[in-house]
Amino acid sequence: GVRVHALHSALGLLSPLLTHQLGRPVVHRRAIERLLGGDVDVVHFHNVSLVGGPGILGYGDALKLYTAHEHWLVCPTHVLWRHDREPCAGRQCLRCLAHYRRPPQLWRWSGLLERGARHVDAFCSPSRFSIDKHREFGFEPPMTLLPPFLPEESSSSGGAAPVADDRPPMFLFVGRLERIKGLDDVIPLFAGADETAELWIAGDGTHERELRRLAASAPRVRFLGRVEPERVRGLLREARALVVPSAGFEVFPLVLLEAFREGTPVIARRLGPFPEVVDATGGGLTFTTSDELRAAIGRLANDRQLERRLGANARAAFDSQWSERAFLERYFELIATLARRKGRESLLARCPRAVLGANITRA
Repeated sequence: GVRVHALHSALGLLSPLLTHQLGRPVVHRRAIERLLGGDVDVVHFHNVSLVGGPGILGYGDALKLYTAHEHWLVCPTHVLWRHDREPCAGRQCLRCLAHYRRPPQLWRWSGLLERGARHVDAFCSPSRFSIDKHREFGFEPPMTLLPPFLPEESSSSGGAAPVADDRPPMFLFVGRLERIKGLDDVIPLFAGADETAELWIAGDGTHERELRRLAASAPRVRFLGRVEPERVRGLLREARALVVPSAGFEVFPLVLLEAFREGTPVIARRLGPFPEVVDATGGGLTFTTSDELRAAIGRLANDRQLERRLGANARAAFDSQWSERAFLERYFELIATLARRKGRESLLARCPRAVLGANITRA
Protein backbone atom coordinates (compact mmCIF):
# COMPACT_ATOMS: atom_id res chain seq x y z
CA GLY A 1 0.00 0.00 0.00
CA VAL A 2 2.99 2.31 -0.21
CA ARG A 3 3.41 4.47 -3.30
CA VAL A 4 6.54 6.57 -3.72
CA HIS A 5 6.59 9.70 -5.88
CA ALA A 6 10.22 10.54 -6.56
CA LEU A 7 11.24 14.07 -7.50
CA HIS A 8 13.89 14.33 -10.23
CA SER A 9 15.37 17.40 -11.86
CA ALA A 10 17.97 18.04 -14.53
CA LEU A 11 19.15 20.93 -12.34
CA GLY A 12 20.59 18.50 -9.81
CA LEU A 13 21.70 20.12 -6.56
CA LEU A 14 20.47 23.50 -7.74
CA SER A 15 16.88 22.39 -7.10
CA PRO A 16 17.22 21.81 -3.32
CA LEU A 17 19.52 24.85 -3.07
CA LEU A 18 16.76 27.06 -4.47
CA THR A 19 14.30 25.59 -1.97
CA HIS A 20 16.80 26.09 0.85
CA GLN A 21 17.23 29.75 -0.04
CA LEU A 22 13.68 30.72 -1.03
CA GLY A 23 11.72 28.59 1.44
CA ARG A 24 9.42 27.13 -1.18
CA PRO A 25 9.62 24.50 -3.93
CA VAL A 26 10.75 26.12 -7.16
CA VAL A 27 11.55 23.32 -9.57
CA HIS A 28 8.98 20.83 -8.27
CA ARG A 29 6.17 23.20 -7.25
CA ARG A 30 3.59 21.95 -9.74
CA ALA A 31 4.31 18.28 -9.06
CA ILE A 32 4.02 18.77 -5.29
CA GLU A 33 0.88 20.87 -5.58
CA ARG A 34 -0.69 18.15 -7.73
CA LEU A 35 0.18 15.41 -5.24
CA LEU A 36 -0.95 17.27 -2.11
CA GLY A 37 -4.02 18.73 -3.75
CA GLY A 38 -5.33 15.38 -4.96
CA ASP A 39 -7.54 12.83 -3.22
CA VAL A 40 -5.60 12.92 0.06
CA ASP A 41 -7.06 12.59 3.56
CA VAL A 42 -3.96 13.36 5.65
CA VAL A 43 -0.64 14.96 4.79
CA HIS A 44 2.13 14.29 7.31
CA PHE A 45 5.16 16.53 6.85
CA HIS A 46 8.53 15.42 8.18
CA ASN A 47 11.89 16.86 7.04
CA VAL A 48 10.72 19.33 4.38
CA SER A 49 13.72 21.67 4.48
CA LEU A 50 15.02 20.80 1.00
CA VAL A 51 11.77 19.46 -0.47
CA GLY A 52 9.46 22.41 -0.05
CA GLY A 53 10.45 24.55 2.92
CA PRO A 54 7.67 26.39 4.78
CA GLY A 55 6.03 27.27 1.47
CA ILE A 56 4.89 23.67 1.04
CA LEU A 57 2.77 23.77 4.20
CA GLY A 58 -0.07 25.60 2.48
CA TYR A 59 -0.56 23.11 -0.35
CA GLY A 60 -3.76 21.08 -0.47
CA ASP A 61 -6.80 20.89 1.80
CA ALA A 62 -6.11 17.63 3.66
CA LEU A 63 -5.61 17.39 7.42
CA LYS A 64 -2.00 18.35 7.99
CA LEU A 65 0.43 17.07 10.60
CA TYR A 66 4.05 18.10 10.99
CA THR A 67 6.54 16.11 13.08
CA ALA A 68 9.63 18.05 14.16
CA HIS A 69 12.35 15.39 14.14
CA GLU A 70 14.93 18.18 14.39
CA HIS A 71 14.83 21.83 15.45
CA TRP A 72 14.63 23.14 11.88
CA LEU A 73 11.53 25.20 12.71
CA VAL A 74 13.66 27.42 14.97
CA CYS A 75 17.26 26.75 13.86
CA PRO A 76 18.85 27.21 10.40
CA THR A 77 21.35 24.39 11.17
CA HIS A 78 18.53 22.15 12.50
CA VAL A 79 20.39 21.05 15.66
CA LEU A 80 20.75 24.05 18.02
CA TRP A 81 24.51 23.36 18.20
CA ARG A 82 25.98 26.85 18.20
CA HIS A 83 29.18 27.57 16.25
CA ASP A 84 29.64 23.80 15.91
CA ARG A 85 30.95 23.61 19.47
CA GLU A 86 28.23 24.10 22.12
CA PRO A 87 24.48 23.87 22.81
CA CYS A 88 22.71 27.00 21.65
CA ALA A 89 21.86 29.31 24.56
CA GLY A 90 20.61 32.19 22.40
CA ARG A 91 20.37 33.24 18.78
CA GLN A 92 23.57 34.14 16.96
CA CYS A 93 22.32 32.70 13.68
CA LEU A 94 24.39 34.60 11.13
CA ARG A 95 27.66 34.02 12.97
CA CYS A 96 26.72 30.39 13.54
CA LEU A 97 25.93 29.83 9.85
CA ALA A 98 29.34 31.26 9.00
CA HIS A 99 30.94 28.59 11.19
CA TYR A 100 28.95 25.91 9.32
CA ARG A 101 29.76 27.54 5.95
CA ARG A 102 26.09 27.68 5.03
CA PRO A 103 24.34 30.58 3.29
CA PRO A 104 21.72 32.45 5.34
CA GLN A 105 18.06 31.77 4.61
CA LEU A 106 16.52 35.20 4.19
CA TRP A 107 12.99 33.76 4.30
CA ARG A 108 13.45 33.16 8.03
CA TRP A 109 13.13 36.92 8.55
CA SER A 110 10.16 37.30 6.17
CA GLY A 111 7.29 35.73 8.14
CA LEU A 112 7.01 32.88 5.60
CA LEU A 113 7.22 30.19 8.28
CA GLU A 114 4.56 31.86 10.42
CA ARG A 115 2.21 32.11 7.45
CA GLY A 116 2.82 28.51 6.47
CA ALA A 117 2.30 27.27 10.02
CA ARG A 118 -1.30 28.52 9.95
CA HIS A 119 -2.12 25.75 7.47
CA VAL A 120 -0.90 22.95 9.77
CA ASP A 121 -3.52 21.35 12.01
CA ALA A 122 -1.06 19.80 14.48
CA PHE A 123 2.66 20.23 15.04
CA CYS A 124 4.07 17.14 16.72
CA SER A 125 7.27 16.44 18.62
CA PRO A 126 8.69 13.17 19.96
CA SER A 127 9.67 14.67 23.33
CA ARG A 128 8.52 17.24 25.86
CA PHE A 129 12.03 18.62 25.94
CA SER A 130 11.90 19.50 22.26
CA ILE A 131 8.48 21.11 22.70
CA ASP A 132 9.96 23.32 25.41
CA LYS A 133 12.96 24.20 23.20
CA HIS A 134 10.67 25.23 20.35
CA ARG A 135 8.80 27.53 22.74
CA GLU A 136 12.04 28.93 24.16
CA PHE A 137 13.23 29.87 20.66
CA GLY A 138 9.98 31.57 19.73
CA PHE A 139 7.84 28.94 17.97
CA GLU A 140 4.29 29.89 18.96
CA PRO A 141 1.89 27.23 17.56
CA PRO A 142 0.92 24.58 20.11
CA MET A 143 2.68 21.23 19.78
CA THR A 144 1.43 17.71 20.41
CA LEU A 145 3.56 15.06 22.08
CA LEU A 146 3.72 12.13 19.66
CA PRO A 147 6.41 9.66 20.77
CA PRO A 148 8.20 7.65 18.07
CA PHE A 149 8.09 3.88 17.62
CA LEU A 150 9.96 0.87 16.31
CA PRO A 151 8.56 -2.39 14.93
CA GLU A 152 7.97 -4.97 17.63
CA GLU A 153 9.48 -8.01 15.92
CA SER A 154 11.48 -10.25 18.19
CA SER A 155 15.22 -10.59 17.79
CA SER A 156 16.23 -12.91 14.97
CA SER A 157 18.42 -15.96 15.42
CA GLY A 158 21.16 -14.15 13.53
CA GLY A 159 22.03 -12.02 16.54
CA ALA A 160 24.84 -12.39 18.98
CA ALA A 161 25.38 -15.49 21.08
CA PRO A 162 24.89 -15.27 24.85
CA VAL A 163 27.78 -13.46 26.51
CA ALA A 164 29.98 -15.41 28.91
CA ASP A 165 30.25 -13.91 32.39
CA ASP A 166 34.04 -14.11 32.26
CA ARG A 167 34.29 -11.86 29.19
CA PRO A 168 35.15 -8.19 29.85
CA PRO A 169 31.97 -6.12 30.14
CA MET A 170 31.27 -4.24 26.91
CA PHE A 171 29.59 -0.84 26.63
CA LEU A 172 28.31 0.27 23.25
CA PHE A 173 27.95 3.58 21.41
CA VAL A 174 25.90 3.68 18.19
CA GLY A 175 25.64 6.83 16.09
CA ARG A 176 27.36 9.46 13.98
CA LEU A 177 30.88 10.32 15.03
CA GLU A 178 30.43 14.07 15.41
CA ARG A 179 31.50 16.40 18.20
CA ILE A 180 27.88 16.97 19.18
CA LYS A 181 27.54 13.29 20.15
CA GLY A 182 29.81 13.73 23.18
CA LEU A 183 32.16 10.74 22.81
CA ASP A 184 35.12 12.98 23.72
CA ASP A 185 33.93 12.71 27.33
CA VAL A 186 33.60 8.92 27.28
CA ILE A 187 36.76 7.58 25.63
CA PRO A 188 39.21 8.79 28.34
CA LEU A 189 37.32 6.76 30.95
CA PHE A 190 38.36 3.55 29.18
CA ALA A 191 42.08 4.34 29.17
CA GLY A 192 42.90 3.38 32.77
CA ALA A 193 45.13 0.34 33.24
CA ASP A 194 43.15 -0.82 36.28
CA GLU A 195 39.88 -1.12 34.37
CA THR A 196 38.60 -4.07 32.32
CA ALA A 197 35.41 -2.75 30.69
CA GLU A 198 35.49 -2.13 26.95
CA LEU A 199 33.90 0.57 24.79
CA TRP A 200 32.78 -0.45 21.31
CA ILE A 201 31.91 2.37 18.90
CA ALA A 202 29.62 1.69 15.91
CA GLY A 203 29.38 4.47 13.35
CA ASP A 204 31.42 6.92 11.30
CA GLY A 205 31.56 10.66 10.75
CA THR A 206 33.67 13.75 10.40
CA HIS A 207 34.95 13.63 13.99
CA GLU A 208 36.27 10.06 13.71
CA ARG A 209 39.92 11.00 13.19
CA GLU A 210 39.97 13.13 16.33
CA LEU A 211 38.26 10.39 18.33
CA ARG A 212 40.77 7.79 17.14
CA ARG A 213 43.59 10.12 18.17
CA LEU A 214 41.98 10.46 21.60
CA ALA A 215 41.72 6.66 21.86
CA ALA A 216 45.30 5.99 20.75
CA SER A 217 46.31 5.16 24.32
CA ALA A 218 43.06 3.36 25.15
CA PRO A 219 43.36 -0.26 23.94
CA ARG A 220 39.96 -1.11 25.39
CA VAL A 221 38.23 1.20 22.87
CA ARG A 222 37.24 -0.53 19.64
CA PHE A 223 36.01 1.28 16.50
CA LEU A 224 33.65 -0.90 14.45
CA GLY A 225 32.87 1.52 11.62
CA ARG A 226 29.45 1.58 10.01
CA VAL A 227 27.43 -1.45 11.15
CA GLU A 228 24.40 -3.07 9.55
CA PRO A 229 21.13 -2.81 11.54
CA GLU A 230 20.86 -6.50 12.35
CA ARG A 231 24.37 -6.56 13.74
CA VAL A 232 23.53 -3.50 15.83
CA ARG A 233 20.73 -5.52 17.41
CA GLY A 234 23.20 -8.29 18.23
CA LEU A 235 25.68 -5.83 19.70
CA LEU A 236 22.96 -4.29 21.85
CA ARG A 237 22.10 -7.69 23.26
CA GLU A 238 25.76 -8.24 24.13
CA ALA A 239 26.29 -4.84 25.73
CA ARG A 240 25.99 -4.10 29.43
CA ALA A 241 24.53 -0.76 28.39
CA LEU A 242 24.17 1.63 25.48
CA VAL A 243 26.09 4.84 26.20
CA VAL A 244 24.35 7.98 24.90
CA PRO A 245 26.59 10.94 25.83
CA SER A 246 25.08 13.53 23.45
CA ALA A 247 26.36 17.00 24.29
CA GLY A 248 23.69 18.78 22.24
CA PHE A 249 19.93 19.08 22.25
CA GLU A 250 18.69 15.81 20.77
CA VAL A 251 14.99 15.57 19.91
CA PHE A 252 14.62 11.82 20.45
CA PRO A 253 17.31 9.50 19.01
CA LEU A 254 15.81 6.21 17.89
CA VAL A 255 18.88 4.31 19.08
CA LEU A 256 17.44 4.74 22.56
CA LEU A 257 14.40 2.72 21.52
CA GLU A 258 16.60 0.18 19.74
CA ALA A 259 18.28 -0.51 23.09
CA PHE A 260 14.99 -0.63 24.99
CA ARG A 261 13.56 -3.10 22.45
CA GLU A 262 16.47 -5.46 23.15
CA GLY A 263 16.11 -5.06 26.91
CA THR A 264 19.43 -3.20 27.13
CA PRO A 265 19.86 -0.43 29.72
CA VAL A 266 21.14 3.00 28.70
CA ILE A 267 23.61 5.39 30.29
CA ALA A 268 22.64 8.84 29.03
CA ARG A 269 23.78 12.37 29.65
CA ARG A 270 21.29 14.28 31.76
CA LEU A 271 20.46 16.61 28.91
CA GLY A 272 17.77 16.90 26.26
CA PRO A 273 15.03 14.25 26.28
CA PHE A 274 17.04 11.65 28.20
CA PRO A 275 16.02 12.58 31.77
CA GLU A 276 12.32 12.45 30.90
CA VAL A 277 12.74 9.01 29.30
CA VAL A 278 15.15 7.36 31.74
CA ASP A 279 13.62 8.78 34.91
CA ALA A 280 10.11 7.78 33.88
CA THR A 281 10.98 4.24 32.85
CA GLY A 282 13.82 3.18 35.12
CA GLY A 283 15.49 1.82 31.99
CA GLY A 284 18.97 3.09 32.75
CA LEU A 285 21.18 5.62 34.49
CA THR A 286 21.95 9.28 33.78
CA PHE A 287 25.03 11.39 34.37
CA THR A 288 26.10 15.02 34.34
CA THR A 289 29.79 14.89 35.24
CA SER A 290 32.61 12.57 34.19
CA ASP A 291 32.71 11.17 37.72
CA GLU A 292 29.02 10.29 37.52
CA LEU A 293 29.57 8.64 34.15
CA ARG A 294 32.49 6.63 35.52
CA ALA A 295 30.37 5.55 38.47
CA ALA A 296 27.48 4.47 36.21
CA ILE A 297 29.81 2.41 34.02
CA GLY A 298 31.31 0.81 37.13
CA ARG A 299 27.91 -0.09 38.57
CA LEU A 300 26.72 -1.83 35.41
CA ALA A 301 30.10 -3.47 34.82
CA ASN A 302 30.04 -5.11 38.24
CA ASP A 303 26.36 -5.71 39.00
CA ARG A 304 24.62 -8.12 36.63
CA GLN A 305 21.46 -8.06 38.74
CA LEU A 306 21.19 -4.28 38.31
CA GLU A 307 21.77 -4.64 34.57
CA ARG A 308 18.98 -7.20 34.23
CA ARG A 309 16.56 -5.14 36.33
CA LEU A 310 17.14 -1.97 34.33
CA GLY A 311 16.97 -3.97 31.08
CA ALA A 312 13.62 -5.47 32.08
CA ASN A 313 12.30 -1.98 32.84
CA ALA A 314 13.51 -0.80 29.44
CA ARG A 315 11.76 -3.60 27.56
CA ALA A 316 8.52 -3.14 29.49
CA ALA A 317 8.56 0.58 28.71
CA PHE A 318 9.16 -0.12 25.03
CA ASP A 319 6.17 -2.44 24.85
CA SER A 320 3.82 0.01 26.55
CA GLN A 321 5.01 3.31 25.10
CA TRP A 322 7.08 2.96 21.93
CA SER A 323 5.85 -0.15 20.16
CA GLU A 324 4.14 0.11 16.79
CA ARG A 325 0.82 -0.74 18.41
CA ALA A 326 1.14 2.01 21.03
CA PHE A 327 2.12 4.55 18.39
CA LEU A 328 -0.76 3.75 16.04
CA GLU A 329 -3.27 4.15 18.86
CA ARG A 330 -2.00 7.67 19.53
CA TYR A 331 -1.64 8.47 15.85
CA PHE A 332 -5.16 7.58 14.76
CA GLU A 333 -6.67 9.20 17.84
CA LEU A 334 -4.88 12.42 16.89
CA ILE A 335 -6.23 12.17 13.34
CA ALA A 336 -9.72 11.49 14.71
CA THR A 337 -9.48 14.51 17.03
CA LEU A 338 -8.51 16.76 14.13
CA ALA A 339 -11.23 15.28 11.91
CA ARG A 340 -13.87 16.04 14.55
CA ARG A 341 -12.59 19.58 14.97
CA LYS A 342 -12.74 20.27 11.23
CA GLY A 343 -16.01 18.43 10.57
CA ARG A 344 -14.41 15.74 8.38
CA GLU A 345 -17.06 13.16 9.16
CA SER A 346 -16.18 10.79 6.33
CA LEU A 347 -12.56 10.63 7.51
CA LEU A 348 -13.62 10.18 11.13
CA ALA A 349 -15.85 7.27 10.12
CA ARG A 350 -12.88 5.51 8.53
CA CYS A 351 -10.53 5.83 11.51
CA PRO A 352 -9.95 2.48 13.26
CA ARG A 353 -12.57 2.24 15.98
CA ALA A 354 -10.39 0.19 18.32
CA VAL A 355 -7.88 2.99 18.83
CA LEU A 356 -10.12 5.98 19.46
CA GLY A 357 -9.68 5.86 23.22
CA ALA A 358 -6.00 6.76 23.37
CA ASN A 359 -4.83 9.94 25.08
CA ILE A 360 -3.29 12.84 23.18
CA THR A 361 -1.10 15.34 25.03
CA ARG A 362 -0.95 18.91 23.76
CA ALA A 363 1.55 21.43 25.05
